[in-house]
Amino acid sequence: MSEQIIKILIEGLGQTVLMTLVSTVMACIIGIPLGVILVITGKGHIMENKAVNHVLSVLVNIFRSVPFIILMVAIIPLTRLIAGTSIGTTAACVPLTLAAIPFLARLVETSIREINSGVIEAAQSMGASPMQIIWKVLLPEALPTIVDNITVLIVNLIGFSAMAGTIGGGGLGDIAIRYGYQRFQADVMMATIIILIILVQLIQMIGDYISRRVNKR
Repeated sequence: MSEQIIKILIEGLGQTVLMTLVSTVMACIIGIPLGVILVITGKGHIMENKAVNHVLSVLVNIFRSVPFIILMVAIIPLTRLIAGTSIGTTAACVPLTLAAIPFLARLVETSIREINSGVIEAAQSMGASPMQIIWKVLLPEALPTIVDNITVLIVNLIGFSAMAGTIGGGGLGDIAIRYGYQRFQADVMMATIIILIILVQLIQMIGDYISRRVNKR
């Protein structure tokens, strides 16, 4: 394998990591609060609001129902509006983020729903406000599972970022298509697969470690 190909692979790895990092951060900023809201506005919870819960739930379900490769194409005008272009690493961050937010929101919602209701009732009996319950009960109790969920999200986003290469999104997926598939360079295709496997394994190991560290049970 030539030095030029190695350089291209390193550049592609950097683009993949950048896309994944940006979309993960944005998903955490929006998706975690969204997941919390989906729980607390649910029936019988601390801030029950059927209208808000229903609207948010429908929106989350709509975005989760659209396959990622279709979503990328469908929101090209929005991507162009936000990123100034519809191709490249920056542009790929837009559909990746939109796909990640509802995915993480549902995972966070599931994590918080698994918390023992007795813990919440105990906090309420001590006069804790809804915000205090969220910050001091719900999020700390669900934190290890949320970390696991973010790990799952990152692994999925790495796969999605590879798909982004089909429309010129850059990263390892783009390299695999341009060199491995279109130019029949099997060694490049194999190299991208190995790099992705190693990357996923590292992410999973780091996620598992952090999850164990924050688990106080």
